[in-house]
Amino acid sequence: MGEPIIQIKHLSKRFGGGENEVHALEDINLDIQSGEIFGVIGLSGAGKSTLVRCINLLERPTEGEVIVDGQDMTRLTEKALRQARKSIGMIFQSFNLLMQRTALDNICFPMELAGTPRREAVARAAELLEVVDLASRAGAYPSQLSGGQKQRVAIARTLATNPKVLLCDEATSALDPKTTRDILRLVQDINRRLGITVVVITHEMKVIEEICARVAILDHGHLAETGSVEEIFANPRSEAGRRLVYPDGVPLEVLSSAADQARVIRVAFNGGTSYQPLIATLAIDCGVKANILGADTRNIDGRAFGTMLLGLPEDGAEKALAYIRAQKDITVEEVPDYHG
Repeated sequence: MGEPIIQIKHLSKRFGGGENEVHALEDINLDIQSGEIFGVIGLSGAGKSTLVRCINLLERPTEGEVIVDGQDMTRLTEKALRQARKSIGMIFQSFNLLMQRTALDNICFPMELAGTPRREAVARAAELLEVVDLASRAGAYPSQLSGGQKQRVAIARTLATNPKVLLCDEATSALDPKTTRDILRLVQDINRRLGITVVVITHEMKVIEEICARVAILDHGHLAETGSVEEIFANPRSEAGRRLVYPDGVPLEVLSSAADQARVIRVAFNGGTSYQPLIATLAIDCGVKANILGADTRNIDGRAFGTMLLGLPEDGAEKALAYIRAQKDITVEEVPDYHG
């Protein structure tokens, strides 16, 4: 991981004025490293799209600095800003393809605007169609393409100017789950092969979970928390983080009553192997039969994240607690006065 390619310093954005003034973003500070896939997530109205539009100055910040590849975008002349934007590609939910142009000609379009000779542009567009696995659809018009294929063309068009940064603003929101996974895999592949820094704006935690290394959580225009995806899945510190990681509360599902349990504990899995059979080993190694009261856990690349509520009998509780505390990548706390 290199130096930060994007630095956002004390960024605020307000719309309107007087009594109608809207504070879309307040004092946002973020560093995004060169070559990483960084996620920005929040519920509707959190300020995600405003933030991404401030990165390439489609929205001009009210206050603060946006430094991309060493340049403060807010201080550039219009001419210099147009030049700087060539290194920042952007893809949207709505694809924004030109309907009267074929897939190949859509990809040629930004190169035409830059004055690239036609033959050179066509050759480059053909290469990019190979990159996004659409070489056979070069002559197809957008109306003849599926949603996933349209997004692939949009990605190829964005790559035509050789950007250093790719901004994805809800780029998979209009796609079905399988197509979403395919597009995310493509973005991941482009990141690995070309070294392009990717900023993913989304309201879906599954998108973050799928491809991002680090994530920032926005909440009503404020930065609620930031960290590695593993850290935030294991232990969200903010209320906004907890709402996103556990949208239906913890536990998501009450599996049995806690009425007969002398002690209730919350176990947090912090990225250890998913194949560690905690409940079975408690029974075998400690002779303690734990009762699962509720759980919200997930497997990310063979590692376990999330929490589980366990009920323990009084006579084995201390032994079980000591055993769990000795395990790697697991933390535990008692839940007093738990009533299910």
